[in-house]
Amino acid sequence: MALGLLRRRRPRGASGAAPGLSVSLPPGAGAFGCEVVDPTGQPMRGAEVTVTALDSHRVVARGTTDPYGLFMATLPPGTYSVMTAADGLSPARKQVDIAADVALPLTRVPLLPARQLELPPPGTWLFDPPHTAIRFIAKHVGMAHVHGRFTRFDGGIRVAQNMADSQISVRIDASSISTGNRTRDNHLRSGDFLDVERFPFIDFVSTRFVYRGGSKWTLHGTLTMHGTSRTVGLDTTYLGTVNGGYDQELRCAALAKAELHREDFTLNWRSMLARGIAVVGPTVQLELDVQAMYRTPETPTPPE
Repeated sequence: MALGLLRRRRPRGASGAAPGLSVSLPPGAGAFGCEVVDPTGQPMRGAEVTVTALDSHRVVARGTTDPYGLFMATLPPGTYSVMTAADGLSPARKQVDIAADVALPLTRVPLLPARQLELPPPGTWLFDPPHTAIRFIAKHVGMAHVHGRFTRFDGGIRVAQNMADSQISVRIDASSISTGNRTRDNHLRSGDFLDVERFPFIDFVSTRFVYRGGSKWTLHGTLTMHGTSRTVGLDTTYLGTVNGGYDQELRCAALAKAELHREDFTLNWRSMLARGIAVVGPTVQLELDVQAMYRTPETPTPPE
């Protein structure tokens, strides 16, 4: 594990010079530090740095760079893999050898633009249910997490000539919720939560695609659940396009995630605590692992 974080210090009179490390090391420890810069050479704040021990393959240090693009840590002697990553940029990997009582010179790590995957051809793409999953993770009050999924859904993507003008629509059968516990699932379908008899569907219709660099997009749109509509953003990673499947269909894939707040959709506790049923906490992590097949150049019909 990491023994601590270090601070950088510039020698007096060395304005603009590369910063060095001035540290007080714990007995037997060594130090590693890096300065992460963006493609223009400017210090990059918030880049993620992960340090993994090569002998055990365990992550021993993880954090983000400070406003000066710096990440520093003290480590036990050994050999480590250091991975640096940021949205829209290609990850950088470096191997470092840490020796006892030695602070390595500060390493400059440039992050380069990520190779942009070829976007899918314009036209209609329909979700392939056997290769698509709509999952969620919710905090079980006072205990562990509840993992679940919806097993019945339909969806389509209209890919426009300009990807930013594309649209996606998803309709989920609310009664298909499954967490592996029949009592809990029946309660989630009841009037205390999804109330599937009154609100049988959960719908998402996008309003705009926003490019974030590399393979990252944000899909803004309207989510309607339990009779309430809210604007949400799906943080989406485009995974590429391939020819595959039984008939060698043209397919594209993406992974989208969002955090939902249960009370935004008027999903409240009602009487379940009185009945001793503590189901989920206030937030739910939603994940769409989508594979879609090319069908026609026509626009898919949004859910009604």
